[in-house]
Amino acid sequence: MTQLSSVSVPGPRRVVSVDLDAPLPRLVADETGISALVVGYRDGHPVATREVLLTADPDDAARALEPIAGVRADRAGDDTPVPDELLPMISIVVSTVVARVEDLGRLLDVLEHLDYPRHEVVLVDNRVVLPGSDPLPALLEGRTVRLVTERRPGCSAGRNAGVAAALGEVIAFTDDDVRVDPQWLRMIGTRFVREPALSAVTGMILPVELATPAQIWYEAYYGGFSGERTFDPVTIVPDDVPGVMRHARVSAVAPDGSIRKHFAVYGIGGYGAGANWACRRSAFDAAGGFDTTLGAGVPARGGEDLAIFIDILWNGGRIGFEPRAVVHHRHRQDLAGLHHQLHSNGVGFTALMCALVVKDRRHLLALARLMPVAADVKTRQLVSRLAGRRDAAPETVTEASTTRIPRSLAFHEFRGFPAGPAAYLRSRRFWRSVEEGRFRP
Repeated sequence: MTQLSSVSVPGPRRVVSVDLDAPLPRLVADETGISALVVGYRDGHPVATREVLLTADPDDAARALEPIAGVRADRAGDDTPVPDELLPMISIVVSTVVARVEDLGRLLDVLEHLDYPRHEVVLVDNRVVLPGSDPLPALLEGRTVRLVTERRPGCSAGRNAGVAAALGEVIAFTDDDVRVDPQWLRMIGTRFVREPALSAVTGMILPVELATPAQIWYEAYYGGFSGERTFDPVTIVPDDVPGVMRHARVSAVAPDGSIRKHFAVYGIGGYGAGANWACRRSAFDAAGGFDTTLGAGVPARGGEDLAIFIDILWNGGRIGFEPRAVVHHRHRQDLAGLHHQLHSNGVGFTALMCALVVKDRRHLLALARLMPVAADVKTRQLVSRLAGRRDAAPETVTEASTTRIPRSLAFHEFRGFPAGPAAYLRSRRFWRSVEEGRFRP
């Protein structure tokens, strides 16, 4: 199902970083595109985005950027730099099947030289079978990267192996298809120091490029990873109420103490994704690590990162969303790849729900209580997306932000939901065969 006949295919869209404290650049339409996603920065950190339709007149773009010209991050308290000696030792774990060699090389180039006093890079080779010509040895030559080998399939197994070998008191995770900002790790470490009660920190994900229709549609569909992108830091705090619903709902609390959002713990994906987060080792161990029956590389396909987020909150921990910890993700470039990703997201989400219930039956009672509201939200989301709109549209719309989304995106995601429980059962059988040595690639 493609459903593209009624949807115009967008041309390339530039991703432009703009210093809002400096004169605006001259943005005009040219051979690279007639629209742009402008990311506004202050003091080296992103504070807003704006989709702009470009013309031959740079004044048109300048007027379109006026709504973000005065935007500043909503931060409170002491914002002076944390001394290096107070920052925790951080191990960066990257699990890879070495499918994107160039992207992996660019990532390692930056990770080794981040602005951070004490960190290490742990690269996990998670290929089940090595190719005849292996590019990894040449890629690692001359690098100060620790290599860990995990031949059991699945990103969860790979990441668990990386954590087992890591030396840091904080473990940071990212993927081999992202680029990280030089200040990424310092912002994570700073947040842990400033909020000692945090168990985990998630960060901002921006696109590397919007060069193809599939990338533009994904950005319009998800806003990156979390629907309505926010640049204000919040702390996700579980509701400490008695009974079945204890910690089943959480609040996103701003620095001034106000509650920005109140939602079910199962919606934590709106504030974090596996490509950009970090966890105290103690919290990771308490959660039991990544569930090896979830994630890419096994039948359940996804949900392994959300499982740990939910486990942390379910047990009374807190998660900080830190928008100054930035990575840039390369979205799927072709429509077939995007369809596969969205279907996997749908399968992975309901597989995750099954895994949570198996681990703690109280989830079943909480989900039953929340089901009427969740069904209403999902129904409205489906109707909106089938109509070609984002479910979290920006308050101020420019012509560039009215990108029509193919119905096929919602179709592939939502058809994955009913397939999740069966996929989870297959995943459990699959992993049992791995542990018993019966798995053959």
